[in-house]
Amino acid sequence: MREGPDIARIASLVGDPARANMLNALMGGTALTASELALEAGVSLPTASSHLSKLMDGGLLTLASQGRHRYYGLAGPQVAGMLEAIIGVAEAVGPKRVRPGPRDAAMRVARVCYDHLAGEQAVAMLDRLVDRKLLLRQENEIRLSPSAISHFAALGIEIDSKAKRPICRACLDWSVRRSHLAGALGAAILDKVIVEKWARRDKDSRAVVFSPKGKQEFERVFLA
Repeated sequence: MREGPDIARIASLVGDPARANMLNALMGGTALTASELALEAGVSLPTASSHLSKLMDGGLLTLASQGRHRYYGLAGPQVAGMLEAIIGVAEAVGPKRVRPGPRDAAMRVARVCYDHLAGEQAVAMLDRLVDRKLLLRQENEIRLSPSAISHFAALGIEIDSKAKRPICRACLDWSVRRSHLAGALGAAILDKVIVEKWARRDKDSRAVVFSPKGKQEFERVFLA
């Protein structure tokens, strides 16, 4: 037996179609009930409960209780990053399923990847922040420049330099096949986009839909 991480165990958890659909549904960053996840997976509630138990045992999900309801969510950004990378590989080399058309186009422009912005807009934003030397990038490592904290603070985006999670992290974007910005800063930027009402979350998908004015404001602040 080889020593090291048990890749096969994690792969088998993600590889089941029903569990893959459940995990993908949680990529929007919203916790869901077992009933909601059963609908996403197209299975009965008892079958969904069995799958969820396996995902919990495998460390891929967390569970929170509120009143009579129990909500499942991804165990953290690391799990979301793994799923985004798998989606990228599937998009590049795997067989294609039927696409939902306009919704898929919207997903490619901008969407939620767990707790941060992904898609064409997000990739362009990371490129521009690097060009402006607000973020410093060396291969897949991203860090703040000396002027970054004051710059983002002026935009109303506070950066907690003592946070346990990475402030900046490259996350491979499945639709563009280049990296967008994850980490605490990526999450804070998505929060600003939603709070400022530049864009709204599509209720039926992970798509983030910018209004014409909101798109202009986003591009003025982050892409100019």
